[in-house]
Amino acid sequence: MAKEVMVKIKLQAKGGQATPAPPIGPALGQNGVNIGQFVSQFNERTKQLNGTIVPVVITVYRDKSFTFEVKSPRRQCC
Repeated sequence: MAKEVMVKIKLQAKGGQATPAPPIGPALGQNGVNIGQFVSQFNERTKQLNGTIVPVVITVYRDKSFTFEVKSPRRQCC
């Protein structure tokens, strides 16, 4: 049986450099997500994008577990 989705959170963070500071900490904390666990997983998965701002969509489930999808970073123009 699939987990029940509580909320989807869209954020932008620096690849490999996410911290519990706003906007990540407050957005995840108010939904009961383990912030340290997310930051660690996000930084590991995006370490090759070091410093590049990347969009991420975090799916939070009723049991407070989460999954996230890292989207393609926007290319800088000019």
